[in-house]
Amino acid sequence: MINLILFGPPGSGKGTQAVRIAEKYNLVHISTGDLFRYELNNMTELGKLAKSYMDKGQLVPDEVTVDMLKSKMDRHPDANGFIFDGFPRTLNQADALMSLFKARKTSLTAMLALEVDEDEIVRRIKMRGETSGRADDNDEDIIRNRFAVYKNETQPVFNYFKNLGLATSINGIGDVDKIYHLLVNRIDRALNRL
Repeated sequence: MINLILFGPPGSGKGTQAVRIAEKYNLVHISTGDLFRYELNNMTELGKLAKSYMDKGQLVPDEVTVDMLKSKMDRHPDANGFIFDGFPRTLNQADALMSLFKARKTSLTAMLALEVDEDEIVRRIKMRGETSGRADDNDEDIIRNRFAVYKNETQPVFNYFKNLGLATSINGIGDVDKIYHLLVNRIDRALNRL
């Protein structure tokens, strides 16, 4: 089984690359945003629980997010593997994911981090904001705050996996196809180590 984490700040290109990688390696693409939308739109028990926190303006606890992840994985018992896009975002989530792999008698193949500097992130998200309809994609202060939150709260997750010998970073600036080929090269190297 191939299990990958695609990591990077908001606007780094994770979603774009995850779709292509999932197709190439026949993986199930798990995006946390899609997970939440599925559970909320289908008014599942997990969706209702998440909504109860969101309605109060609170963050959805890690346990609920991890349960959504388990639910998605359970819906694909014959999967060749998974690519996680936007998860884990905290050290607690990283621990939970590793425990989930262990319980399922599988492991993480690799974490691939797209390195993109703050000014490029701001430029990309503002461009996305022209078509996304999201107000937060047009406000530079909000975008810079999201980047700061990523650096302070999410970046330590990269070090967690790097210390396990599973994380590598790739320059996420440049031609989309070139970045894709760099990612595929790193994945193939990780698979050859197995």
